[in-house]
Amino acid sequence: MLNARLIKLPESACQHRHEHHQLVIGVGGESEVCVDGIGSRVDSWTACLVPTDARHDYRGNERNHVLVVDLDPYFPALNNPAHSDYERLAPLFERPRNMGMDNRLQGLVQLCAGEFSRAPDNDTMHRHLATGILHCMSERLATSDNPRHSRKTVCPDTIRRFVMENLHKKITVRDLASVACLSVSRFHETFRAITGITPHQYLLQTRLEQAVQLLTGTALTVSEISFRTGFSSQGALTNALHKHRGITPSVLRSTETKTLDFG
Repeated sequence: MLNARLIKLPESACQHRHEHHQLVIGVGGESEVCVDGIGSRVDSWTACLVPTDARHDYRGNERNHVLVVDLDPYFPALNNPAHSDYERLAPLFERPRNMGMDNRLQGLVQLCAGEFSRAPDNDTMHRHLATGILHCMSERLATSDNPRHSRKTVCPDTIRRFVMENLHKKITVRDLASVACLSVSRFHETFRAITGITPHQYLLQTRLEQAVQLLTGTALTVSEISFRTGFSSQGALTNALHKHRGITPSVLRSTETKTLDFG
């Protein structure tokens, strides 16, 4: 998922976080963006890169306009042709950072902002222009003097142990990244390279595996099992089992009972 829009930030301070990367580029006026406690000024020569799930505060003066680009690190899927492009852009968001723009990049941003204003409803054009800006920034980052990416890796056993110990709780990718001492984007990239699935897929898979074991091996109620395996409700567990395993808790238990009786 990639989308872009030209907006005016509110003059009063606001705060939020989201599960996608975000690029905030100054187009006019001045704005202030504070990411995880690190503040920066955004004007027509600077941009701020906000990694997924990073808390950030923002406000702008009365003349501010910014180009905001959202990039979801979990989509498109591996078999989507756009996936490789998203992979190349991931290093931009390994940590919160500010980027100064040279004359050419600043000119490109101003050109794109003009096209956004001229055709505000042309979402396809917006995505293509925003993708071009991201690639230009990625190229500049790759040829700059920035430190090399962290060579830390992920230990699957450590991650699984943490997940099993906290299965009844809400677990975020940020939690798993902290266990691995990596940024969220770096953890996501490394984890998928090692396991072949995303952290979100792994969490769901683990919850379902444990739920199936409890359903077939204990007399606990479905409600209790949903709590122990981290589902928000009995209905949430039922829906997840039906969607991903093609079976419901009652049918699963009924099938298991018949198998035992036959044995």
